[in-house]
Amino acid sequence: MRLALDEAEQAVRGGDVPVGAVVLSPDGTTVLATGHNEREATGDPTAHAEILAIRRAAARLGEWRLTGCTLVVTLEPCTMCAGAIVQSRVDRVVYGARDEKAGAAGSLWDVIRDRRLNHRPEVVEGVSAAECARLLTEFFRDR
Repeated sequence: MRLALDEAEQAVRGGDVPVGAVVLSPDGTTVLATGHNEREATGDPTAHAEILAIRRAAARLGEWRLTGCTLVVTLEPCTMCAGAIVQSRVDRVVYGARDEKAGAAGSLWDVIRDRRLNHRPEVVEGVSAAECARLLTEFFRDR
């Protein structure tokens, strides 16, 4: 989560919402890719931290299936990111702060573990939640 928090801080420097993500290899020892929100920097509405990290991990592995991989993210994924997580076959999602307004991993929706889908990653929530939430609170307070 420390690496994801570092990524979130990079998002702030770019004027974006502080969300950071890291994709770990199946054995958990190698960082395959990182990402942070870049919507403001790129003008791309899909440039969420999770999407960018998933794209980069797939490019590094040379395939779209991220079977066995873990995605660590500072904020509960939204519906778009939850869909990308399911489609990429990530096995585990670890997130920090809950997102009661747009979360799709158990808060508002639970796309990631929807039994109607063919892939349901494990979800671990609340890792470094206070620190992840603090970054977001400070960002929006300063706005």
